[in-house]
Amino acid sequence: MDILIASKNKHKIEEISAIFNNSGIKIHSLNDFNSIPDIIEDKNTFVENAKLKAEGFYNYFKMPVIADDTGLCVECLNNEPGVFSARYTGENSNDKLNREKLLNNIKKHNPPYKAFFETVIYFFDGLNHIIANGRLNGKIITEERGNNGFGYDPIFVPDGHNKTLAELSFDEKNLISHRSLALKDLYTKLQQNNIIK
Repeated sequence: MDILIASKNKHKIEEISAIFNNSGIKIHSLNDFNSIPDIIEDKNTFVENAKLKAEGFYNYFKMPVIADDTGLCVECLNNEPGVFSARYTGENSNDKLNREKLLNNIKKHNPPYKAFFETVIYFFDGLNHIIANGRLNGKIITEERGNNGFGYDPIFVPDGHNKTLAELSFDEKNLISHRSLALKDLYTKLQQNNIIK
């Protein structure tokens, strides 16, 4: 079976590919194609955004699609940035600007800054709609640490750990990450529905 990962993010593609490594599934990403549709993630929930991408890319490529929406939710900020995590500072955001805005916004609150990463993965093959979830609890720290990972990883310390996600190795992160948990949930559900063996 061929499956399309609805992403160009090389870190995300690596994480997803690793889960399906020994399954016999051939993984493709948006980087493999010259022409791709422009799908605007303008919904208010992770599930709606993931579904939008999964159905949109399936309709274009006619290939089973794995689409995800992931966000960081900080308790003292009423679970901001949430679905706006990737574009927290606007349409021209980048990881550094997003982290700076987040750290500035939590200054008026007292630590610990409890937070969690939420990943929703949506699988669509033209027939089956399968939703998988993963959550990683932790806290925000006010100084960036580590060079691995991306997004908010340098300021997020998972519960039970002293290192940020950006200080963990790729393999260490894959054991605990929200995306990894959601992917394992997806893998199980794909097997239960006899979509993969």
